[in-house]
This record gives sequence, C-alpha cells and structure tokens, in this order.
Amino acid sequence: MSARFTRLLVAVLSLGLVLTLGSVASASAGRNTATTPAASTPKASDALFYVTLYGFVDNSPPSAIISNPVIHSKAGGTGTFSDPVTFATDTREEKPGTIVYYAYLKKYFIMEDTCTECTKDWNGSNGDNPTPVRNGHHWRIDLWAGGNSSDLHNPGKQALLDCEDALTQDNGGQVTLNPASNLPVDTTPIFNTSTNKCYTP
Repeated sequence: MSARFTRLLVAVLSLGLVLTLGSVASASAGRNTATTPAASTPKASDALFYVTLYGFVDNSPPSAIISNPVIHSKAGGTGTFSDPVTFATDTREEKPGTIVYYAYLKKYFIMEDTCTECTKDWNGSNGDNPTPVRNGHHWRIDLWAGGNSSDLHNPGKQALLDCEDALTQDNGGQVTLNPASNLPVDTTPIFNTSTNKCYTP
C-alpha cells in the first residue's frame, strides 16, 4: 500500500469520525434546549366573605394611612384592574398585593392594609361575622370607602359611616379570587366626599 493511499484513507476515516461526533452533539443540544411547560395561572373562583367597609374617619388612626402599601402610598384607588381600591384584612388570610374582584360594587380591590376585626374573625374571637366557617376560619375583608379630613366632622362623618353600613351585606358577599382583568367596572367613588353621596349598587 503506497504512502499516498494510506494518507488518503486516514483522511477519509477522520472526516467520518468528525461528522459522526457532530451529529451526536446536535442531537444532544436539541434535547437540552427543549422548553419546560409554563406553570398554569390559578383559576378564578368565588368565595364567601364578610365584606365590610372602612374610611378616613374610622381608620386607626383617623387617616388614609395603610400598613402594607403596594401600589398606593395611602388608601385609595379607582377600582379598575390597574388601579384597584385598597382593602384590609389579616395577612394570614390574604397576602399584601392580592387582587380580588367584588361584583356587588363592580370594582377590583388590592390588599394593602390590616384590619383588627378581620384578625379577631380569623382567630375565632369575634362574634359578628355571619358567614360560615371555611377551612377553620371566618373570612373577612374590609374595603376602603374613602373620605378625607373634612369628614372628621358632621355631616360628612355620619354620611361616610352610614355609607359603610349601607354597603355591608348582612349575610356576606361573594368575592372573586384570581379574577380576570376584564370584568365589569364602575369607577364611581364608593363615597363621594364632595357630595356626601354613597355608591348605589
């Protein structure tokens, strides 16, 4: 066998080995780049809560101060998905930043504050929650109704308190958890501080 033929044979065999290794590497890369399915979004569901309201005059202290600001520096919001109204509850019940929808008022709400009565309900030491026990607890959220310093005196003060009472449903209300972003919205204020008018569902 000539030296020239031997060199040619070695070159052909080497080329075949390179092509084979390249195919294996490509197949391995294809397997490694397979996408992992994305985690599914939690489905919307309705749950019964005792839904109360609070405002500037019965906040503690009287103000719009909130304990867990997320998108607002103080209690507020218009009720849209992008600007939900502040609500309060116990942090074990709903975490700060949780968005819910309340069809009765046609508004979205976001958890940004704590609520003494909600904590009492959660711990079982409150007696005014009319809703059945669910998962071992009475569930309650307190929605921000509005108001400002001008409502610390009558007639605004009483009008705001009356509004909160009027919109509290005696048997609780259905609240949508993990709501879609396109549900019907009415941005009419729950309590209009200029007119002392209460929202009518």
